[in-house]
Amino acid sequence: MGQDLREIFKRERAKQKHNLKDGHMARFEDKLNQTMPATPKYTAKFRYKVAASVLLMLSISLLIYVAKTKNTPVQPTIVDAEKVTKSKDGITLGALSPDLKKIEDYYKVNINLELAQLQVSNDNKTLVDSYMERLAELHKEYQELNTELNTIGPNDQLISALINNLQLRLQLLQKLRKKLNELKSTQNETINV
Repeated sequence: MGQDLREIFKRERAKQKHNLKDGHMARFEDKLNQTMPATPKYTAKFRYKVAASVLLMLSISLLIYVAKTKNTPVQPTIVDAEKVTKSKDGITLGALSPDLKKIEDYYKVNINLELAQLQVSNDNKTLVDSYMERLAELHKEYQELNTELNTIGPNDQLISALINNLQLRLQLLQKLRKKLNELKSTQNETINV
């Protein structure tokens, strides 16, 4: 029982060895040639079509590129200094931080509220006009400070100057309201006496 399995398999293979008949390879090649066409997959006509389409795509893309990169003369723009001060596209006090926005909104709302509550009559018109002139000057200074803020950039002095301007306008309107109330009360006293 001590037979080697390798030796047994070698002997079996040698017994089963088959020899091919003469001309077997030639017959196989003939059958293969009959089933497979001898013409190549890509003909010269097909290659010309591919080359023509590639050239067409390149020329179209070149035309588009030239059309998009065509140099057009740039018209110079003239900046009007008055329009710059009136535009609101620049930096404002409220755009710097949320706290400054709250402060600016507070003062602007109170200024508008004071202006809305003013009662102008023929008796107090000269007093109101003098205060309005001063308010207009302060508003003009505020706009100049804003343009300076946009040109120079934010700094502590400009921010405090803007806030002080708003405070002055509000205080001026409050003084005007007190003066109008005093004027009204004195007129009532003179009428009653």
